[in-house]
Amino acid sequence: MKYTEEHEWLRLEGDVVTVGITQHASEQLGDLVFVELPSDGQEISKDQEIVVIESVKAASDILAPLDGVITAVNNLIVEEPSLVNSDPMGEGWFFKMKLKNPSDFDGLLDKEDYEKLTQ
Repeated sequence: MKYTEEHEWLRLEGDVVTVGITQHASEQLGDLVFVELPSDGQEISKDQEIVVIESVKAASDILAPLDGVITAVNNLIVEEPSLVNSDPMGEGWFFKMKLKNPSDFDGLLDKEDYEKLTQ
């Protein structure tokens, strides 16, 4: 598992990564009330705004962590946004994507570096 400075986690399975927000991010946001996901098959570029989330505190955009193509979205969190709060590193994932350059995954933060960032 890798992390971004924007508090996203990425889990690599073959050449596809599952993307969500970290426990730290979900705690900072507060209770989510709305999630808008990208489209399956959509090509995305690193740092592109691809997910819109609204919590009781604020609205935020989630940026694409890497270049690639969306291969699946978690429609369950559209129906039940609170899943992102209750299980952000599991059932509360946002989308899966096939990476354009799989080697880019190696450049992300490891768990130790991410924990330093959030202290």
